[in-house]
Amino acid sequence: MLDEVERWLERRSFSAADRSLDLLLAAKRAAGPAGTVSVVLPALNEEATVGAIVEEIRRELMSEAVPLVDELVVLDSGSTDRTGEVAACAGAHVVHRDAVLPRIPALPGKGEVLWRSLLVTSGEIVCFVDADLRDFDASFVYGTVGPLLTDPGIALVKAMYDRPLETGGAVVPAGGGRVTELVARPLLNLHWPQLAGFVQPLGGEYAGRRSLLERLPFPVGYGVELGMLVDALNTVGLDALAQVDVGVRHHRHQDGQALGRMAATIYRTAQVRLARAHLVRPVLTQFDRGTEGGFEPRVHDVAAEERPPMITIPEYTAEPRHGLGHAAQPRRGLVS
Repeated sequence: MLDEVERWLERRSFSAADRSLDLLLAAKRAAGPAGTVSVVLPALNEEATVGAIVEEIRRELMSEAVPLVDELVVLDSGSTDRTGEVAACAGAHVVHRDAVLPRIPALPGKGEVLWRSLLVTSGEIVCFVDADLRDFDASFVYGTVGPLLTDPGIALVKAMYDRPLETGGAVVPAGGGRVTELVARPLLNLHWPQLAGFVQPLGGEYAGRRSLLERLPFPVGYGVELGMLVDALNTVGLDALAQVDVGVRHHRHQDGQALGRMAATIYRTAQVRLARAHLVRPVLTQFDRGTEGGFEPRVHDVAAEERPPMITIPEYTAEPRHGLGHAAQPRRGLVS
């Protein structure tokens, strides 16, 4: 298995600098409709960062000179700040989660909005980018999209990067990705060793062919990245997966308890994908110091809900679709 991972690393690990924008534009033109690109930013209360990301993508990848990206959608997951307004002013098409597929009540979670985004985008290549990134560079998009435009044998591409931990004014160069190192990487190495070569398996920046994404179930919460990676392996095989080095990722870090809930959700997502031979208790108990001085338990459900492959949803395959407002256009027509 180690030899297989090493061969994969040599064959399917790239740098964003490996493919120039001129090369990608030529490949996009040659691909025709199969080279259309949609970028999706799932966003929840990201007014401080979403505008700069949208502006960078529009300036660098949606200009007349570099028309690499065909549509840019911000999927608002119920923000209570000015996320939608800021994104729209920067030039994104903003869609609220609850306006998409209203017959199915929305559940909270990142995976939920990624799943619904397939209904309101039309590119044959879909690129996801987290909306909390700082110092964002367009290479996060063209780096992950690049292998899909130039190699028809690749179906899913993950970004890899350095992830410093920035807290309290101090910077730990390799301190980010704590859930990755403590939970996701051990799980993948133990249960899906073919995926051991992924540097950032939980990273939120990746691109995939619609023909793959529409066939995958989507865990509704933080387990979506691990679930998608495992399911893609089972669906298209290791050689159809790749990763691209895009440099350094700066983003907001969550507190320890939030990371604990994330870790539990990711572990539960892995359990769903393993043989269900053991009884599990899908709750997590954490502790806060109470007003009386002692510790008080807080019990959280560990969500394992998943959305079915989008291709099984009637509204997705119907052309035209109705009842989705702006998104009611046939899927093949790009959102303006």
